[in-house]
Amino acid sequence: MRIAFVASSVPRRCGIATFTADLSAAVKSADPGARIYAAAINEPGAARAYGPDVRWRIQQEEPCTYRDAAIAISASNVDIVNVQHEFGLYGVWHDGTYDDHLRVFLESCTKPVVTTLHTVAPKPEPWALETIRYISEHSEQVVVMGTTAARLLREVYGVRRPPVVIEHGMPAIDPKGRHRLKRQLGVEDRPIVSTFGLVDPRKGLEFVIEAMPAIVARHPEALYLVVGQTHPELQRREGEAYRNSLISSAARLGMRDHVKFVNQYLTQREVVDYLLATDVYVTPYLDPNQITSGTLAYALGAGKAIVSTPYLHAQEVLDRGRGILVPFRDSAAITTAVNSVLGDPQKKRELELRAYEYGRQMAWPAIGRRVLAMMRDVLDHRAGAPLLVPPAAPAPPEREPEEELHEEPTPIA
Repeated sequence: MRIAFVASSVPRRCGIATFTADLSAAVKSADPGARIYAAAINEPGAARAYGPDVRWRIQQEEPCTYRDAAIAISASNVDIVNVQHEFGLYGVWHDGTYDDHLRVFLESCTKPVVTTLHTVAPKPEPWALETIRYISEHSEQVVVMGTTAARLLREVYGVRRPPVVIEHGMPAIDPKGRHRLKRQLGVEDRPIVSTFGLVDPRKGLEFVIEAMPAIVARHPEALYLVVGQTHPELQRREGEAYRNSLISSAARLGMRDHVKFVNQYLTQREVVDYLLATDVYVTPYLDPNQITSGTLAYALGAGKAIVSTPYLHAQEVLDRGRGILVPFRDSAAITTAVNSVLGDPQKKRELELRAYEYGRQMAWPAIGRRVLAMMRDVLDHRAGAPLLVPPAAPAPPEREPEEELHEEPTPIA
């Protein structure tokens, strides 16, 4: 099978780029004979060097480049296309309307397309409703990462054909080595509370910092680690204003020794090491409509005791005692939840076991096999049914020699 992934691509520091790199590697692992190609979406005005898997380039906010990529993919010997959809990568907002550039791509692509939706809002604006409906009607298959998103497509968006639910993947993690990794990090014998990922105001990190004095009152050695760089888009607009405000808040609260920042973009191995050293993982995110979170998926896979605000993804995956939900923007509730875990080893262990048992089902090797099987089903169905788009693709060029994917450790957003 020859698969073209359309998404942002590493080394772009973007959650979709990281996800797509991990997914591509998982599919390749599930079938070493699969040939993986990519159409990489660049930021506006950017140019970057990619690995040999990137065969086509798309310039964000330039609709003609989406069309050109679709035409080139259609003329290639690719069997199937997988679009990783996030609104900001595929269009531009103008005065409350959305100029949908994925529509341009889908109109020009004659290959079967599977689209993975990373955002499915429960109360969509009219432009979002129209965009998702168009994607659903012009994709051979739609993939979502949870049953909540599948329900919203049916009940809110009016999408008749049910999507495939394939959860957000994560590394296959052996949840051991907490004390060894704490020694390596120089924080031995300290209870670690952590949050990782690209730093921006939507993460609500200030509410955990404000909870730290009351946590430290009960657990004097507690340390909160904020692990990750500032989001590149935020940094371009505002520099380090948000991070500096967090540092100032920690100092104002007398928490300099209890709140530390790891200001770097991490490899997957580094993320896993920080997670394994963690005692309580917190996602204090502020958007109640967030439908997926790679950081939360990783924390489940690492078997962490998790405290989270009740955004949609957290409500779904932390059900049945797999974590603790707290109200949005509520530092006191975060304090109570974190202290209840740090002060009760049995409760902590139960949360860890439930999280790990759930998360291990979503390890990348299993996700790769499921995605590959879904794509084969799409191709089998297409072979036995009339094409949705009558015009045939141009004749494919001669088969090119295989070029292996770059499989160094992948940064995580």
